Amino acid sequence: MNKVRKYISSLTIVVGNLLTVIGCVGLALAASGLIQADAFALGISSGVRVIGSVAIGGCLLSAFGYGVTEYGKK
Repeated sequence: MNKVRKYISSLTIVVGNLLTVIGCVGLALAASGLIQADAFALGISSGVRVIGSVAIGGCLLSAFGYGVTEYGKK
């Protein structure tokens, strides 16, 4: 695996894991009532859906990064 592909995969893994943690913490804070989830509402989407989308996007980025890493080892 070349250096550019390794850098991109490690960057997507780190960013994905960070977004997943931020989204999960946001969901936990909204569920406990420490923050108002309505503040993150966009259009007809509820705030919980938007916060959850951050966590899901982070999971997808991490999966992409790990997939590139695994593909490069073959």
